[in-house]
Amino acid sequence: MDTSFEITMLMVITIISGIGAQVLADYLKVPAIVFLLIFGILVGNDILGLVHPNLLGDGLEVIVSLSVALILFEGGLSLELRALGAVSGSIRNLVTAGTLITLVGGGMAAHWLGEFPWPIAFLYASLVVVTGPTVVGPLLKQVSVDRPVAAILEGEGVLIDPIGAILAVLVLNVVLSGSADPVELFRELITRLGIGATIGVVGGALMGWSLKQAKFMSEDLTSLVVLAALWGLYDAAELVSSESGLMTAVVAGMVVRSVGVPEMRQLRRFKGQLTMLCVSVLFILLAADLSLESIVALGWGSVLTVLALMFIVRPINVLICTLSSKLNWRQKFFIAWIGPRGIVSASVSSLFAILLTQRGMNGGDSIKALVFLTIIMTVVTQGLTAKYVAQLLRVTSSTATGAVIVGSNPISRLIGQMFQERNESVVIIDTDPEACEQAKDEGLRVYQSSALDPNVLEEAGLESMGTFLAMTSNGEVNLVLAQRAAEEFQPPRVLAIFPQEPQKKTANSNGKEKVQQAFIPEFPLKQWSQYVQDREVKLGETLLRQPGLEFQRSHLQAMIRSGEFLPLLLLRQEQLMVVPVAETWQAGDRIIYLLHDPKPKLLKRLSGSQQTDLTLDKHPVVEEVPIPSPHLETISAKESSN
Repeated sequence: MDTSFEITMLMVITIISGIGAQVLADYLKVPAIVFLLIFGILVGNDILGLVHPNLLGDGLEVIVSLSVALILFEGGLSLELRALGAVSGSIRNLVTAGTLITLVGGGMAAHWLGEFPWPIAFLYASLVVVTGPTVVGPLLKQVSVDRPVAAILEGEGVLIDPIGAILAVLVLNVVLSGSADPVELFRELITRLGIGATIGVVGGALMGWSLKQAKFMSEDLTSLVVLAALWGLYDAAELVSSESGLMTAVVAGMVVRSVGVPEMRQLRRFKGQLTMLCVSVLFILLAADLSLESIVALGWGSVLTVLALMFIVRPINVLICTLSSKLNWRQKFFIAWIGPRGIVSASVSSLFAILLTQRGMNGGDSIKALVFLTIIMTVVTQGLTAKYVAQLLRVTSSTATGAVIVGSNPISRLIGQMFQERNESVVIIDTDPEACEQAKDEGLRVYQSSALDPNVLEEAGLESMGTFLAMTSNGEVNLVLAQRAAEEFQPPRVLAIFPQEPQKKTANSNGKEKVQQAFIPEFPLKQWSQYVQDREVKLGETLLRQPGLEFQRSHLQAMIRSGEFLPLLLLRQEQLMVVPVAETWQAGDRIIYLLHDPKPKLLKRLSGSQQTDLTLDKHPVVEEVPIPSPHLETISAKESSN
């Protein structure tokens, strides 16, 4: 058979297998790497024999290098610098001291438990100091966790990859030469990282400036120009100092993100798609070349090595590196639990196996097998359990508390006070000095500024808040503010007051609503604010009960339509939330509401109703749900039987 046709078939089968694995993983909501490894082994030499990566020769190293550079650039492009700033100390420790801890701990485990010689043991440890954005990123998309926790895992995954790759190459050189000088090793590491970072900063800044100036280019062409520029920068860094290109790719992505080039969303979408393709191809190719016999031959000692890396070395690493952070023990536990290895470990170990074999040294295939065993065990164990561990530890983003509210008006201030009464942080943002002063007088934390400024939202602490609520008098502005907050800070609950039509457009354009409409459709904010100012409202709370739940819902909806009932907050499982329009109320929910009470002011004065503070109470007009008698008898019978 013609060699060119064999290579064509190899690439076609690889791409089909990789995309098929991605589709299956997306359908089952598990990390894609699980099925990429399974499919790669399935089509590889040991089982079906459809994919033979050795046909690519030196081309495999080229594909790996350019693909990893693109993956790391996309990782840098996706990093939220604002979120990283709040946890920069922990990330710095993890990619510096943490690297050393993993190198030493992993080497000791591989030597004592896996019975590898010291040089090979430390070479293995250098390959697994990295975690990897290709695994951590998709995992965090499936498991929404606290923003600080997500920022640390994302930042570590992206920034440690180039450090780990360079460290692995330096350790390999030590193994091949037989001489080890720690000072020289450290100097080489810092030099290559410095060169890569410098080229990345300069190249990324030039790339960003050029894209801003070249307004004549279409969106599609812009994405391709960035791809060409990235690979050009990577190649330039490799010419200056080998293995510095990965650091260049990461830093260039971060700089382009910070410069704020036009159509950033389109650029990130394009790079994300390319990254998914690269990951799919690489994992299939590398897993296809893996020998299952070599993994089995490692024995139980290697399994114990990986377990020690996961449950001893990683927790010690995280504990030391986050010692001075503000993270609680649950957050630290989750970070310690998540340390899956990814494409950099797989690709570099595969190349090392080839180099060691060419030099006539034993251990290359064993190292590759142990690295893949590490990838399999960490990805399967941590990837499949991350969601349940996050829920058990209560570090999911949905459990975040507090609120940032844009717009100081009587209702927003009332909502802020309700959150504060539960000891939750509340910040009010408004540009009107008088409205801000009123909020301050009511004991609320206030920022007199525009919520369009991301620095204000950052200072207000939105990245750690559970709710963003935009309720100014301008519905279109509210929608824009909420969309920007959702994109930049990704709080668990983003709500706004806006007209019904934009809500439909948002749902159609995004596929799913990132911004929820607050309270009720077509909410008359000025009217209800006037009611509160004139003391023509009562504050109430009602509990939804399972018997007669549908009648209770219908009764409340009828009161909403009549304009006399306004649901504000929902207390569900001890968590206070602003009521979204589309929320389905459940049994056990407590609805905190405002009830329009248009009693003449004179009658209020005569009845002694002079208080200005609203107090929670139960009101007969809400609690007395009209239920037809046959249905009432059925409900009573059910209650008596229970």
